[in-house]
Amino acid sequence: MTDDAPLTLRRLNRALLARQLLLERAPLDPVAGVAHLGGVQAQEPEPPFLGLWSRLRDVTRPAIVDLLAARRIVRGTTLRGTIHWATADDYVAFRRTLQPVLDRALQQPARRGLLEVPGLVERARELLAAEPRTIADLREPLGATWPDLPAADLAMVARMTLPLLMVPDPAQWTGFPARARFALAEDVLGRPLAPEQAGSALLRRYLLAFGPATAADAAAWSGLTGTRALLQAIDDVVVLRDEDGRELFDVAGAPLPAEDVPAPVRFLPAFDNAILSHADRRRIIRAEDRDALASRNGMVPATVLHDGHVAATWSAVRKGGRTRIDVVPFRRLPQRARAAIGAEGRRALRFLAPEAPGDVVVG
Repeated sequence: MTDDAPLTLRRLNRALLARQLLLERAPLDPVAGVAHLGGVQAQEPEPPFLGLWSRLRDVTRPAIVDLLAARRIVRGTTLRGTIHWATADDYVAFRRTLQPVLDRALQQPARRGLLEVPGLVERARELLAAEPRTIADLREPLGATWPDLPAADLAMVARMTLPLLMVPDPAQWTGFPARARFALAEDVLGRPLAPEQAGSALLRRYLLAFGPATAADAAAWSGLTGTRALLQAIDDVVVLRDEDGRELFDVAGAPLPAEDVPAPVRFLPAFDNAILSHADRRRIIRAEDRDALASRNGMVPATVLHDGHVAATWSAVRKGGRTRIDVVPFRRLPQRARAAIGAEGRRALRFLAPEAPGDVVVG
């Protein structure tokens, strides 16, 4: 099915916000929220908590930590070869489907060929079956077995090849220690992973959380190749167009709010997938603001959405037992916008630092 009416950037913005639960907090529990979002970026342990808080009603940190401890939400390497939260069911369903993505991450010149080292994956599996280990802990025993190969690269092959999950620690504020250990996913979950399958089911989930989107957008989110054919294979796919005439895939009946739907201020954490999940990010980052988010080391800062677009970055500063949020707008904002950002920032502070919230400073 094809709809010839072009979608403006602002319409795409409102669609993204609606599907990302950023127009209105959803009455979902954290497991359902993570499932709806197709996973939550969790390269660092703390940011995903705020990511869910900005999207869900009545979410609390202890409740999320309990779900991590119960392995109903798990943390491991998935989309784009990066660390994500996923529901246990989704990890079981899609982890093997993403293995080609992880294999490609090992094709750097320094690591090329390590996948073919006889016995490497089997030896790493034995070590992790014996006890959970950090990736750094794998270096010494693997390096002892293959002394002529870089130990750090051998350990990285294990991380990217074996389905591994981080071992939670409910005593920690973030649910994980700073140096989390990994264990074999099937041991952690007590069930086998689903066989590798075509990625159409995974990309349908992407469209429901990020669409309408191009094939390049879907590749940017998932790391999969051949995404156009995978999108075309979705049973209820529809094809739309943007103002530039590009082909946009979507799921029939998915939310497409009007351009004039109000968008509230939202605080997003570092590495949030709402920012990272399109090849063309103009629907949420204005072209003139891209340089303000550029980083030499690949870091993606925490951001503030105003009128649906990234308008500022923010950081939490902890000093003297208090926590303060500093907001750095890209340009001078009207007083009403500054007041709305301050109000939402104070709500975020009560979530981030309930014992000792400080103030919000909008620069």
